[in-house]
Amino acid sequence: MKKYKCEVCGWIYDPATGDPEHGVKPGTAFEDLPDDWVCPECGAPKSMFEPVD
Repeated sequence: MKKYKCEVCGWIYDPATGDPEHGVKPGTAFEDLPDDWVCPECGAPKSMFEPVD
């Protein structure tokens, strides 16, 4: 699964880690995040994330 980077603050979403503080379990692919999920660091919407190579 790919990692995704917030274009606003640079925070990296790593599917292996998830976002447990916001109810996202480890192993959750970025594509499977809820549409209303936002960057835990800066609050940017999911649309502001780009895949990391």
